[in-house]
Amino acid sequence: MSVVVRDLSVKLGGVSVVEGVSTSVASGGWLGLIGPNGAGKSTVLRAIVGTVDYEGTIEIGGSTTVHDDRRRSARMIAYVPQRPELPPMMSVRDYVLLGRTPHLPMFANETQHDLSLVDAVLERLELSHLRSRVLSEISGGEAQRAVLGRALVQESPILVLDEPTTGLDLGHQEQVLELTDALRHERGLTIICAMHDLTVAGQFCDQLTLIDSGCVVITGDVREVLSSSYISTHFGASVRIIDDPVAGLIVVPQRRN
Repeated sequence: MSVVVRDLSVKLGGVSVVEGVSTSVASGGWLGLIGPNGAGKSTVLRAIVGTVDYEGTIEIGGSTTVHDDRRRSARMIAYVPQRPELPPMMSVRDYVLLGRTPHLPMFANETQHDLSLVDAVLERLELSHLRSRVLSEISGGEAQRAVLGRALVQESPILVLDEPTTGLDLGHQEQVLELTDALRHERGLTIICAMHDLTVAGQFCDQLTLIDSGCVVITGDVREVLSSSYISTHFGASVRIIDDPVAGLIVVPQRRN
């Protein structure tokens, strides 16, 4: 399902934090939002999800009315926030099961399909052994994977991720991103993701939108956006770009002296 953002502007507390942002991703694509801290990436994601007021146009699958119905919106867009709220005494399995809520009729219980889907996702995220543990008793990385699990069982055609590998060790970063990409191909998911690691963004995304000071600098192919000049100007970093035949683009920080 495609997502088109046109001339998006957002004010928080009366202060403009995003202004005139336009970008898009085709159905089944992976769009990465990159930019320095405080650039407005998370705010753009929250507007796409419908959790902040905005001006401009956001089309979800060609419709501009998805956000008018919160339940419909939840069936179409699954969201992994940067700082999720985690009920401390809820079990991992019950928390992930919350992702099925948009699909359940009022006052209905979960079906066997719902429970089986949750168990399958827990297994793929290596959380099955923690299914009965409460959220306050697991590590931050395990909790982050549970948050992703809740989004995946929603079975929404659009997955919005705000730096989903924060707090994960290297192995689980790879696991989460590779699982997300595998499910994208299996289900035809459309993914929009704010990413901190530029090398990882280059490996997984089809296209990138660079945002700075609430405005779009450039949208385009990974090789077009991940240039040393853009990174120097907008991240204040000195880097070398290596085009590896196997790994793709690798962004390597360089000491200035």
